[in-house]
Amino acid sequence: MKAALIAGGIDPSRIVDLAHDLPAHGIREAAFLFREMARSFPPSTVHVAVVDPGVGGRRAPIVIVTTAGPLLVGPDNGVLIPLAEELGFRAAYRIDRAKRGASGRVGTTFDGRDLFAPAAARLARGTRPSALGPAVSVTPFHLPSPIRLRSGARGEVVHLDRFGNLITNVPSRWVAAGTRSLRFTCGRARSRPVPWVTSYESLGRGVLGTLGSSFGLLEVAVGEGRAADRLQAGAGTAVAFEWRPRPVASGEKANSARPRKRR
Repeated sequence: MKAALIAGGIDPSRIVDLAHDLPAHGIREAAFLFREMARSFPPSTVHVAVVDPGVGGRRAPIVIVTTAGPLLVGPDNGVLIPLAEELGFRAAYRIDRAKRGASGRVGTTFDGRDLFAPAAARLARGTRPSALGPAVSVTPFHLPSPIRLRSGARGEVVHLDRFGNLITNVPSRWVAAGTRSLRFTCGRARSRPVPWVTSYESLGRGVLGTLGSSFGLLEVAVGEGRAADRLQAGAGTAVAFEWRPRPVASGEKANSARPRKRR
């Protein structure tokens, strides 16, 4: 329905459906995925994101202008902000329902269809964002940040994919070189040793382990299974990892300990 409204006057081949099956009301998870999936689109792109538990309420319907070029349309509840910051926030405008550019049904429970899609279509056809409504300030919003430790990290699950894999906010590049296993803590459970691998196949069927995800973040998975079900975890679950730093070669130790001669 929304795609049909957006397509009015636009070549349908230029409409890309990034996702339509995200968990209801999950603003933080949607904001993370929106940033990761949409950051590389062309400057002429108009993005629409609607994860909107406050539809019809006090939150404002907005369009954000970015310095990189793309326009972001959706609710002012945080779902747009991480991508806007990634692309460079320039300005925001509140969408006036009278200027959304479509006739037909208008309600307070389906802004994706009645407000955001028609507004995005107008923008894609060349309407200036300022023509849709007045300039406004946006509500501050921040995704959770991981904490780096001397030999590990603490963070949380930011995305549960359809295979049951748990994507955390801990960068996989933090894991010490040469690591083959690490200790993993999920929620309030006790820590456990798990393998650190490079592929799902390397885990073996039914084995819980960790690897670097396509997001460049540390992922918890079960070979041919669902880590989310095994651990009873999902987006927002706290996690912790511990690994041993790469051992220093004996030659490196000797060189670092050797006193320097004075000149």
